Amino acid sequence: MVLEAKTFALIAIAVVVVVAAAFIIPSLMKPPSPSQPTQPEQPSQPTQPAQGITLTVISRHPTDILVKARAMFLASDVAKKYNITDLKTIVIPAGLWEQYIKRGEADVAWGGGPTLFDSLFQRGLLAPLTSRDALDAAAQIPDSIMGVPMKRVKDGKVYWVAAAISSFGFTVNTKRLSDYNLTTPRSWRDLASPELGKPLVQYGVAALSIADPTQSTSHTRMYEIILQRYGWEEGWKILALMAANANVYSGSEAARDAVIQGDVAVGITIDFYGYTAQQVNPDCKYIIPPGESIVNGDPIALVNGSKYPEAAQAFIAWVLTEGQKVWLDPAINRLPANPKVFDTPEGAKRNDLKSAYEVTLKTPSIEFNDTLALMYEPVMQWYFRAALVEVNDYLKAAWKALLSKYFAGAISREQFEAYIANLTAPLTFTDPATGKQATLTMDYAISISDKFQSDASYRDSLIAAWKQAAVERYTRLLNLLKG
Repeated sequence: MVLEAKTFALIAIAVVVVVAAAFIIPSLMKPPSPSQPTQPEQPSQPTQPAQGITLTVISRHPTDILVKARAMFLASDVAKKYNITDLKTIVIPAGLWEQYIKRGEADVAWGGGPTLFDSLFQRGLLAPLTSRDALDAAAQIPDSIMGVPMKRVKDGKVYWVAAAISSFGFTVNTKRLSDYNLTTPRSWRDLASPELGKPLVQYGVAALSIADPTQSTSHTRMYEIILQRYGWEEGWKILALMAANANVYSGSEAARDAVIQGDVAVGITIDFYGYTAQQVNPDCKYIIPPGESIVNGDPIALVNGSKYPEAAQAFIAWVLTEGQKVWLDPAINRLPANPKVFDTPEGAKRNDLKSAYEVTLKTPSIEFNDTLALMYEPVMQWYFRAALVEVNDYLKAAWKALLSKYFAGAISREQFEAYIANLTAPLTFTDPATGKQATLTMDYAISISDKFQSDASYRDSLIAAWKQAAVERYTRLLNLLKG
């Protein structure tokens, strides 16, 4: 009985221990209650992705702008806040942008002119700005300058905003003008003059530099300005004679560098290329032809399908505010879209650029129809290339022979003008789709634009027809002048 009592007691003690453990051990594992002393709480941090973000920017900007912007942005508080650890910039022809956007390989489009961005907008490839920071930054940019829109807005939504502004004109090398005994040109028509053709006759060298429009959006815009300023027929006459007076370069930078180096006396340039030329060579001077130019806004936009729309809009907001300092770099010299940058310490050091900004806003400009330019742009670019660039040697040979006759007094002014009309009139050719003769009027260019862009076989056949017609015309005229 004693043994049984002891056994019973031990069992009871064991039960008590087990029950106590069931309550005590879990309570020890719980976090302390609010009444208990705790370690001080750490301040909350913004939610960030586990891995750093790489934003992809497609652009038509020169490399110097993109390198400068990338370094400044990645060092900014904005990049740190949104955990943006890299900025990948891709410089590709405008014709490839749609592919990159549709494949989801871009977040931001930056630089290339309003015509390109309006084309993207019309095709539904741009997304509206939605973040507070991006919209606040966009509000700091004027809605228009000299009557030209600085934003594309639809249904109250902002689809692109100008990050910089530009004028268009030409840069002269005063020393080379003096060497050739040429006066300083003041209009686009001056670049197509017999006077500017004198070095071609006297020294066998061209006095002007221009670029292939299929390789330069800024030169495309200048050709469109000329067509709208003078009208289609007179505009093409001026463009043809400019090409006859010119060396044609593959891009706008090369055309500008030819002026800086003195290879030519004049080169058509966007404004910041002209300002850079002035910095590099004091003999260079940028000229805006009064009443014959426009002020463009050079856009930035969020693209549809961006993987990181919030971070992309943070970058856009930075470009429109703090990033405006990129334009102040003496090697870049672009006019800012946000004039507040001139109130910064960095801006105070660029009184020259501020003066250029103020002059640009006061320079009379033409009324330019962006929509109209876009309707014929691709046809215009490739017609220019086929008829004036790829066969430029034929064109210059005919022009040189004509000038030689004229300067020697072998033909009258009336005969000279008749020859010019024959040399420069829009070409007549066989349309490969209809088999009928056609002439490149503006209405015709607009009517074939969609097929020209969508049907590669048609486009190639048409370009070949233009080129053949141009060679035949220039050769025929050259033979006539020799005879």
